[in-house]
Amino acid sequence: MTDTTEHSVPADNGEVSLLIARQVEPGYEEAFESWARGILETAARFPDHLGYGLFRPAAEGAPWFLVHRFRDQEAFQRWQDSPERAEWFANCEGHHHTEIARRELHGMETWFAKPGTTRPAPPRWKMAISSGLAIFPISLLGNAVLGPYLVNVNFVLRTAAFAAVFSTLMTYVAMPAVSRLLRPWLTRG
Repeated sequence: MTDTTEHSVPADNGEVSLLIARQVEPGYEEAFESWARGILETAARFPDHLGYGLFRPAAEGAPWFLVHRFRDQEAFQRWQDSPERAEWFANCEGHHHTEIARRELHGMETWFAKPGTTRPAPPRWKMAISSGLAIFPISLLGNAVLGPYLVNVNFVLRTAAFAAVFSTLMTYVAMPAVSRLLRPWLTRG
């Protein structure tokens, strides 16, 4: 049985995810798959590459998807600028595939990304409002519940405790709920 529950992507930790859609001409799928696996495996050997995926089309004529994850922007850029990547693209003639979409997910965008889509993230001002709506109740609850117990704790330790609790609740409770509740408003143009 497949779990079809929608889940939010974890909070920003600096990672960069790259989603690429490529259209492959009929009859060239095997050549493309060989090329795609080669370039993905080459990227995986780069420092701070966190993983990849290759997804076949859901239906005949639909695009293939390639996904890369990098620890940070610098790791992503090293791969983008690498001679190894350039060589793979120099040797892909005759494979009859073209890039039809590319999406880089950075920072807070990952909180608002619906898995499996290439829909752009909402404008930053909408992300800021949504985040504020998630932070406010956590801050109230955290100060009401934890505050009295931590009043005599060293300032640095108290702040660390609040940060750990707040970031966990933001990632796993508040942002998934807020992004689900506000999805129609967030996705409206």
